[in-house]
Amino acid sequence: MTDVSVNGRTYRTPQRPTVVICFDGCDPAYIDRGIADAILPTIAQFQKRGFTAIAQSVIPSFTNPNNASIVTGVPPAVHGISGNYYLDRATGEERMITDASLMRCGTILAAMANAGIKTAAVTAKDKLRLMLARGLNGIAFSSEHADRATEAANGIGNVEAMVGRPKPDPYSADLSLYVLDAGLRLLERKAASLLYLSLSDFVQHAHAPGAPEANAFNRAVDERIAALVGLGAVVGVVADHGMNDKSRSSGEPNVVFLQDELDARFGAGAVRVICPITDPFVRHHGALGSFVRVYARKVTDLAALMAASRALPGVEEVLDGAAAARRFELPPDLEGDFVVLGDAGTVVGATRAEHDLSGLAGHRLRSHGGLGEQKVPFMVSHKLRPDYMSAKAARGLRNFDIFDAVLNGVAE
Repeated sequence: MTDVSVNGRTYRTPQRPTVVICFDGCDPAYIDRGIADAILPTIAQFQKRGFTAIAQSVIPSFTNPNNASIVTGVPPAVHGISGNYYLDRATGEERMITDASLMRCGTILAAMANAGIKTAAVTAKDKLRLMLARGLNGIAFSSEHADRATEAANGIGNVEAMVGRPKPDPYSADLSLYVLDAGLRLLERKAASLLYLSLSDFVQHAHAPGAPEANAFNRAVDERIAALVGLGAVVGVVADHGMNDKSRSSGEPNVVFLQDELDARFGAGAVRVICPITDPFVRHHGALGSFVRVYARKVTDLAALMAASRALPGVEEVLDGAAAARRFELPPDLEGDFVVLGDAGTVVGATRAEHDLSGLAGHRLRSHGGLGEQKVPFMVSHKLRPDYMSAKAARGLRNFDIFDAVLNGVAE
């Protein structure tokens, strides 16, 4: 057994197949409801024979920062990814993060592959693949682009034949199930012994805990987790963020259009509001989450802008950029002039004209990004050593401790 050091943390190389699943958008309420409804028998066994707890995600509670933290074992202040979308202060350009260009450190996956461990990263969305596979000498592909995978570019070809069906629709539950099925095939073929499987939150954005569609999806995920355990794998499951209903009783989305509000009070062009939830898949949330960054433009009185933001209904927290970076362990150089967080029932947007909510198609708006979505399930198929748990108790679990738990904490 050898050790691998990554970003100041040490990990044992796996002695048996090991799988980490990022159950995207899996609020703890889905687990509680699923166990109560007896649709999660495998996860129920984790509670009895393994380890389950609630951990804290990275804030902003969005996909990119949390996936990057999970595979690096550190907060965004170290790895450099603090959203899905950002404003480049040097150029003034607004950019979507779809590659590894902003990553500032290596990953556990790459280090394990360099140590001779067969390693694979399978993602639902291709936007994550390049980021999570940074420096990885192994297998890396997405279900979104399963048909494009080649040995040269992805470490594997003929993915559709391996999984046994064509690539799924990107707006479907199967985008996630395809990831899990691919992981199963890789384990069966012994093509990888350490796997990171990152799912999509399409279902959670559309369906609340207990809804038939959510139950069907979660049951299917549980069945595949059982199959992974059946192949002898240690399985760790964690979420990147939770999910909350962000609609009024009428069903109308509960939105604070912050740029409109501040422009109305201070004059047109007062600020630019950036919504870091923005990604290529906005149909199910309209690029509306509960964390935004604000950049002063024609008005430079930050205290007045922040006070006006704080007074708006549904706003939970307003922090200047430096304070936000300290509190949430974010890269200071990438922060806005200030940040605004909506409460558990509120999303914050830029201007009404920029957010297309037609894709909700009658569904209530469900989203994430704020403190209300920071609690996430943290589950391991095997028991963790008492001494490991004692060491973790003092600091509290973060979702990016999951690789540490499955590689260092599992009882022999």
